[in-house]
Amino acid sequence: MVDERILEIKNYIGGDFIDSPRGDFLGVFEPATGRQFASAPLSDASDVDIAVEAARTAQPSWGALGIRERADWLERIADALEERHEEVASLESRDTGKPISLARSVDATRSVSNFRFFAEMLRSQDQEVFEMADASNFVVNKPVGVGALITPWNLPLYLLSWKIAPAIGMGNSVVCKPSELTPMTADLLMRVFDEIGLPEGVVNLVHGDGIGAGSPLVSHPGVDFVSFTGGTSTGGKVAASAAPSFKKLSLELGGKNSSIVFSDCDMQSAVSGVARAGFLNQGQVCLCGSRILVEGSIYGEFRERFVRHVEQMKVGDPSNEGTELGALISRDHLEKVLGYVELAKEEGGKILTGGSRCSPDGFEGGNWMLPTVIEGVGADSRCATEEIFGPLVTLHSFESEEEALGIANNTRYGLAGSVWTGDLERGRSFSEKMETGMVWVNSWLHRDLRAPFGGVKDSGVGREGGRWSLGFFSEAMNVCVKRD
Repeated sequence: MVDERILEIKNYIGGDFIDSPRGDFLGVFEPATGRQFASAPLSDASDVDIAVEAARTAQPSWGALGIRERADWLERIADALEERHEEVASLESRDTGKPISLARSVDATRSVSNFRFFAEMLRSQDQEVFEMADASNFVVNKPVGVGALITPWNLPLYLLSWKIAPAIGMGNSVVCKPSELTPMTADLLMRVFDEIGLPEGVVNLVHGDGIGAGSPLVSHPGVDFVSFTGGTSTGGKVAASAAPSFKKLSLELGGKNSSIVFSDCDMQSAVSGVARAGFLNQGQVCLCGSRILVEGSIYGEFRERFVRHVEQMKVGDPSNEGTELGALISRDHLEKVLGYVELAKEEGGKILTGGSRCSPDGFEGGNWMLPTVIEGVGADSRCATEEIFGPLVTLHSFESEEEALGIANNTRYGLAGSVWTGDLERGRSFSEKMETGMVWVNSWLHRDLRAPFGGVKDSGVGREGGRWSLGFFSEAMNVCVKRD
């Protein structure tokens, strides 16, 4: 029997769960069924004002804590979140439409590890000292102040924890604005904060859309820095809004990433790895390799094995352990991705598999699409250069490293990529020539949290991860002490 109750979540401001005074709400819908299962406040500038004021009130005392004390708080958060591992996975799967296995292994697990990682990193920090013949220069890392953290719908808690942990770890207070499409695990995290007694106002949350809540938060005079993950067009608006007041800014934006397959690769490993890179989370990951470049001498064999592999991927009930692909986030997004299938046909593309809606039994009202592989579109076509953000990849053949590099760099984006080859030195040297922020050789999304994360060109500004996160979420001050 279907549970028809509508869950009602609230903003979390100054340590209290409160409704927006306006009383307006947004519906939250299951991507897999299309049914509403929750509602969230449709906040506006007045809600943002209250949240920023709460954060500003809390920041001085929070920032005055020792760095090890704040690290201990991150550890407590990790412990409490880990106890809710299955609840996080189940809620994330329901809210985003992704398979439960993925929500467990990535979203729930990584959200905990983000807090643990930064707790340990804070504890291991040594003060930098630069000695001169007659003086010592001490580097002091001070909090920036109050931050706005804005996160997308594809990896809701994963990315929110990735920002909150280093931000509050460095002594800042924050106001978070999750995507209105996926607010549920952000609410769960606030309940964790409330249960463990995190000082009120250190982390605040306002629900709502970009116009009503996001824009006034970014432009708010009480906000000192902005960390945004989302689409490139929205990122441009965020940058324009933050620039007049010189807020510190980190933007992790879109991508159109290439998977480059050389003839000396391990074919089986490349096929499975490139498929994972193309279709993880229904292709709704900014790092996904949606343009696949294959050396001409193995193109036919790779295409045949790749298409067969994709056709064997199981699309269906997100709660089923064997499901590999779930539903797309919304009906509008589904129509957008399907629109690119039609565009590909106009651009001379041939659909090798997929290309249409599908309806698993019992999920006829959801946002479902078969994983799609297309060949025949030009390397400079719209389908091959624009971010689609769905289960659609294009295949392209190349004859030389120079040609492959030219295709890989022929987009406005520069976020990530992967190279598949038996020659590791060539893999590394080729990768270094790519115009991108991250490249994996013979793997994809093999993350070390100490490494820098971010892109070039229209894929973003700045880096987060490891010491880059600690650097962004703090201000470095130099104190020069001259000796007699």
